[in-house]
Amino acid sequence: MSDQRSRTGIWLAGARGSVATTVIAGTAALRAGLAGPTGCVTEQPGFPDAGLPAVSDLVFGGHDVACTPLPKRAEQLVAAGVLPHGLPAAVHDDLATADAEIRPASLPDGGMSQLDAVEAIRADIEAFRERHGLARVVVVNVSSTEPVLTPHPAHTSAAALRAALAAGEDVLPPSSQYALAAITSGCAHVDFTPSTGMRIPALRELAEEAGPPYAGNDGKTGETLLKATLGPMFAARGLRVRTWSGTNLLGGGDGETLADPAALASKAASKQRVLAETLGHPVEGEVHIDYVPSLGDWKTAWDHVTFEGFLGVRMNLQFTWAGCDSALAAPLVLDLARLAARAHERGISGPLGELGFFFKDPVGTAEHAVMTQYETLRAFAARLGGER
Repeated sequence: MSDQRSRTGIWLAGARGSVATTVIAGTAALRAGLAGPTGCVTEQPGFPDAGLPAVSDLVFGGHDVACTPLPKRAEQLVAAGVLPHGLPAAVHDDLATADAEIRPASLPDGGMSQLDAVEAIRADIEAFRERHGLARVVVVNVSSTEPVLTPHPAHTSAAALRAALAAGEDVLPPSSQYALAAITSGCAHVDFTPSTGMRIPALRELAEEAGPPYAGNDGKTGETLLKATLGPMFAARGLRVRTWSGTNLLGGGDGETLADPAALASKAASKQRVLAETLGHPVEGEVHIDYVPSLGDWKTAWDHVTFEGFLGVRMNLQFTWAGCDSALAAPLVLDLARLAARAHERGISGPLGELGFFFKDPVGTAEHAVMTQYETLRAFAARLGGER
């Protein structure tokens, strides 16, 4: 049995959502030997020597506005075809234990200021860490996508942000409140969403002062994974892509959130950015995202690509990607939390650009070619496992 102080906490913002529920149920299944690590990058060759925390040493907690207990949420995901039949019953105790560590979302309400909200989040995270005697905690944002942030003078520096919060101003979106709470409580932070999170200059400055590592943004699980793979292929082959248009159909909570044009703008920008970076030039075309409630946790993407070959001959590529969002995302959340925890243990601070493989819009790097990102990730894993 491992020493208690070797255990690592994963604090999930959005802890009763589909992705978080799949993460917690899936981890319990791995511990019990009920499932294999399919989809877990860090279980592939080249990663076991990185010194990552063991799956058996992970402890879950988090915040959510939802009240449905995790065992019930897991049953709902079985009905939706996301989790296998029988799994919620088999891992009921693990789900109930994690659910007992979920607190109501501490966001400004009524007379609570944003500073008070951040302090409340911090208090919950720190109490979780102390209660379980954890070596460290990684805060992971898997909550709903926010609208694009409106700039504010308080975002420009740590001093300006501190002054604005002390004056009771509302200047941070929820994702950035969680990021601030994480770094000021000495926790690594991972943003799996396209929301603002750490991408405010003032927060990055505070992160440099506090020291913990952070990673993001927007997990790369489906259509964008293909773009990041196919874009470099076209570039390497000398074929000029002229247009790349995509239509995404999705249901579930994420689809409902993205039915809001403001939230959609944040997601679409994240999905499209990879093309110009991998192709080396702007490309015509847009990403369309449509909410189809009956799809539930499933999503389908259809892409149409036109490109030129030798002597200007026009050609095209069309593909369809259909997948289960939570099943694609959950193993990556586990990978990221374990990698960030190990980086924190090794004293690495600041943006973890080496984890760009996992993100549509990665912080700390401008590289978007997926295989280049993968080799960078493997080198980082070797570094994590090497001697100090």
